[in-house]
Amino acid sequence: MEVSEALIDHIAHLSRLSFEGPEKDAIRQDLQRMIAFVDKLSELDTTGVEPLIFMSEEVNRLREDVAVQSISHEEALLNAPKKDSDYFRIPKVLDK
Repeated sequence: MEVSEALIDHIAHLSRLSFEGPEKDAIRQDLQRMIAFVDKLSELDTTGVEPLIFMSEEVNRLREDVAVQSISHEEALLNAPKKDSDYFRIPKVLDK
């Protein structure tokens, strides 16, 4: 695959970047090297190789998800800068 100036301009537009002069040449060379690397990988014989789904054979050991009240309602309101009996008071966010 040939990396053209139009392709670099398109990628720059999608990523909201701007490349000029030597930067554009450096990007072209980097993209050419990346494409050459991927082409080199495609030469490998992968027949009989299972796809890698997980990086290790470890199984997640998760704890049970049990609801536990760790802090009381009153304790939660203790450090509130403004509170109204049972609720936190915050500044108005939306206008009607």
